[in-house]
Amino acid sequence: MNQDTLEKMKLLKFYGMHRAFSTTLEAGSASYTNDELIAYLIDAEFDDKENRKIERLITTAKFRYRAFMEEITTSSVRNIDKNAIGRLSSCDFIRQKQNILVTGSTGVGKSFIASAIGYKACMNGYKVMYFNINKLFSKLKMAKGDGTYLKEIDRIEKQDLIILDDFGLQALDNLKRQDFMEIIEDRHGKRSTIIASQLPVSAWHEVI
Repeated sequence: MNQDTLEKMKLLKFYGMHRAFSTTLEAGSASYTNDELIAYLIDAEFDDKENRKIERLITTAKFRYRAFMEEITTSSVRNIDKNAIGRLSSCDFIRQKQNILVTGSTGVGKSFIASAIGYKACMNGYKVMYFNINKLFSKLKMAKGDGTYLKEIDRIEKQDLIILDDFGLQALDNLKRQDFMEIIEDRHGKRSTIIASQLPVSAWHEVI
């Protein structure tokens, strides 16, 4: 009967429950009451589904780096405040629909910081997408040609957080400016955006 139960768990895709029940049977000596066994199996299935959900979110996000908040070096020299990183780690800015601007010269770790925040958001269950902004503009240009532009814009709009990296390396022409405006306008006050750039914010108006 146990073997039939295990097979049915696999067919139902209860993989966490399957592993937990298999472990229980192999242990042999483990003694659970009926209530304890059910709670153990349900917890195992819940954790498995949550872990697989997080992995899907991370894979879909297509981050530039596999980065974690704990790996960010905070110091006054880098102008990175430990308390600020701690606040961002809570992802309250996403719940409050706020945005983050990360600026600094080449090699200081802007993309790493942005990716680390994105990773943390995925681990908290938020939908995230990472974009090199110039590659995104090229993708949207092609989407206009093959009729998938509105679908792409809609997909971007639905993300809880998007990361636009390497902003300002090239001045925006009229087409890119319109795309950028549409993305920001769709998200303003509704979703969160992180923009990382080598340029100080004071120079953004000229680029746009």
